[in-house]
Amino acid sequence: MRLATLCWWVAALPLLPLALPMAMHTRRTALRLAPAAGSECGLAGSELQGDPLRLLLIGESTVAGVGASCLDFALAGQLAAALALRLRRPVAWRACGENGITAGEALKRLLPQAADEPVDLVLLVFGVNDTTHFSSSRSWQEALNGMARHFVERGAQVALAGVPPLQHFTALPWLLRQLLGWRARLLDRQLRALAEREGLVCCATSLEMRPEFLALDGYHPSALGYRVWGESLADWFVASAQPSPEAEGLALDLSV
Repeated sequence: MRLATLCWWVAALPLLPLALPMAMHTRRTALRLAPAAGSECGLAGSELQGDPLRLLLIGESTVAGVGASCLDFALAGQLAAALALRLRRPVAWRACGENGITAGEALKRLLPQAADEPVDLVLLVFGVNDTTHFSSSRSWQEALNGMARHFVERGAQVALAGVPPLQHFTALPWLLRQLLGWRARLLDRQLRALAEREGLVCCATSLEMRPEFLALDGYHPSALGYRVWGESLADWFVASAQPSPEAEGLALDLSV
């Protein structure tokens, strides 16, 4: 893993004189979308029977719902609705997100906001800002593990969302997409290694990227992108609740 990171830096350093002005120009001229409106808490499947599954999302701008009009149509609301439909039980959700935050900053700022939340399933959604802020591998993994361990020790199931594919973010110039996409894939590999090492669950979702899945800023998901992502995650969660012999001990328990 260290060799892969070293290879990235060796390849990226000669391109920095080109990439840095591109990054600064993109930052100055990029369309800025506000976080989604609405309450950070909701209930999906209220007409269904049974105790609600308590779902908590902690993360960056996608948890804050940037790109959607309200949180019901962002990742938290869409995932909760998809889970309620598949599990045939209500899902009470909460979105604890902040635009532009890294995992290390979230450990200090967001975790205290949700530390005492009674919760069954926690999804940690990070990676874009740690990619663009060049967070160190150690701080990235320690922050994620710190948040995950807090909820595991309280009896919750914890899942790590994969790092988004920055190579498909049309707001970025081609060169930045390639460099940051490569780095995002490195962080995603570290994420999976962390999950395996610590006995956590890493969501193995893969989506075919389409232009309509991105919001007007070319950087965040659109309402359709959030719906497709939420449904894909829900499918993965339900499948993971049916453990194979090889995955024994790592399966999610989503039973009533």
